[in-house]
Amino acid sequence: MLNRRRFIESSAILAAGGIELVAHSAENTSACRPVVISTWRHGLPANEGAWNVLSRGGRALDAAEAGVRVAESDPEVSSVGYGGLPDRDGHVTLDACIMDESGDCGSVAFLEHIENPVSVARLVMEKTPHVMLVGEGALKFALEHGFEKKDLLTDKARAEWKKWLADHPEAVQERQINVEDHDTIGLLTLDEQGNLSGACTTSGLAWKRHGRVGDSPIIGAGLYVDNEVGAASATGVGEAVIRAVDSFLVIELMRQGHSPQAACRLAIERVIAKNPDWQKLQVGFIALNKQGEIGGYAIQPGFSYAVYDSKAGNRLIESASRIE
Repeated sequence: MLNRRRFIESSAILAAGGIELVAHSAENTSACRPVVISTWRHGLPANEGAWNVLSRGGRALDAAEAGVRVAESDPEVSSVGYGGLPDRDGHVTLDACIMDESGDCGSVAFLEHIENPVSVARLVMEKTPHVMLVGEGALKFALEHGFEKKDLLTDKARAEWKKWLADHPEAVQERQINVEDHDTIGLLTLDEQGNLSGACTTSGLAWKRHGRVGDSPIIGAGLYVDNEVGAASATGVGEAVIRAVDSFLVIELMRQGHSPQAACRLAIERVIAKNPDWQKLQVGFIALNKQGEIGGYAIQPGFSYAVYDSKAGNRLIESASRIE
């Protein structure tokens, strides 16, 4: 049910220009660097991959790519990369984007047969004048740059797909909330030099219509980085995130002086305003500002995010939510 106290607090923040009324944990307010924050439980091993770069004085961009590649290559992660659940036709199609401290960005969408789409997205950023490549064009580009073609549909994912087909003879995809904590991974990094970067990668909604693309590869929706302010990433039902261009919104709210936590909460209010069926959706945000402060907030309970810093190491945080 809707928590009345949280509703009143959120409304007061909107009315009072961002005054914090909720006492957040030290993890959400203490500033330090380097820092990594990522979505969901599979963010823990991804954070380790990013921290291996940052702890050696490495660049935030390299850390962001290294971190999400861990999730992309893990066959046990059913919503990202190799092992991701397929669309209704049995195809594993991947979306990813990456963005650095200079505002440069790259993206791929509806990409098949490539285990690490985030690395293809980085090459789009660095080797072409474009921001996004999709489908066959993205695959051709990847193969031209040495990526190996691979069958991404694992035996486990194939068995789940066949079971879903048997249970849904009309092949109608149903939205689900917090399915075993598996969803997009968005990962944000702040390096020792004070520079920010981020990456976002997913196999999208399981059993989606062939050709569907969500928010994850869309700069400003699934991910946004502004080195003057902070970085933000989204997870959940991509269509709801696209409607409000929410990662960009989180950054602009932080630019106005809101903390990362407050900015994520106010962005959820925007999602609610844009989606009449919001009580049936899950959307969550994470944010990291220039000072190393973090935040996370969601519509529904069950969203978690992973944080790694030198003060407390790598840990999983249960997010606050609009509905409890």
